[in-house]
Amino acid sequence: MARKTHDVLSVDWIRLELLRTAYSTRGGLFSRMDPRIVLAWYLVMAIAPWLTHDTGVLLVLFLIGVAAVILARVGPLVLGLFLIGLLGNVVGLFVASFLFGGNLDTLVALAELNLKLGAVSMASMAAFVSLDPEKLSDALLWFRAPELLAFGVSYGYRMLPILVDEYVTVFEGQRLRHAPVEKPGPLGWRVAWQWCVLAVTAFYPIMLNTAKNVRTTVEALETRGFTYGASNPAGRTLRLAYLRVSPLDLAVLAASVALVILAFPLGARIPGLG
Repeated sequence: MARKTHDVLSVDWIRLELLRTAYSTRGGLFSRMDPRIVLAWYLVMAIAPWLTHDTGVLLVLFLIGVAAVILARVGPLVLGLFLIGLLGNVVGLFVASFLFGGNLDTLVALAELNLKLGAVSMASMAAFVSLDPEKLSDALLWFRAPELLAFGVSYGYRMLPILVDEYVTVFEGQRLRHAPVEKPGPLGWRVAWQWCVLAVTAFYPIMLNTAKNVRTTVEALETRGFTYGASNPAGRTLRLAYLRVSPLDLAVLAASVALVILAFPLGARIPGLG
């Protein structure tokens, strides 16, 4: 269905993007795959960049990460935060290197580090944006992760949208109870300062609400036998019975491993980077 509205940078848009990211509603290649294979793919893509210092190889792995992000349909919010963080880190390190007498060799070394971080970060985005809380939790259980860790991941994903909604409600309530500043000052700095104060003070009621929600959730889960069911082999088998490895999963994993292996000889041949 064609979209009739345009996304704009607002609190509601950020909230919707968080929901899409947490619950993997954008689709994409990895969202159709078995979560166990997605985690295995992530381990391959996250470990490979740390096995080499060759800038050409890292550049190829970085491009593979770019392709993975495109196939995973990563949202603009997560992608924008990644670009801001990566570019800020690159510019900051480059400026610091020049201020302390760095040269071109320093820039090459910093480029190597940023390519590694970028490749790992894009693999993380592609993998975890494509896994909803239930799939990620079940994959961790299949890999024999502690039951509390699997539950914590799933619970954290589900609580994120609720916390955002509560924070927006508290923040808007704070704004209604505070009169606007009489004199904005140069460039409206008093208005910005008031907003910063409201943003910080709005966190305190959220902490109390979170503690209350956690207690209610724990009591409800224990009433239903969560601790016993999580450690019981029969319950674990029943919960993970739906997991199936398809030919698509094996094809994507095999193609990714082959591309990572080919990246080492291919990247070493790039002129000026090998």
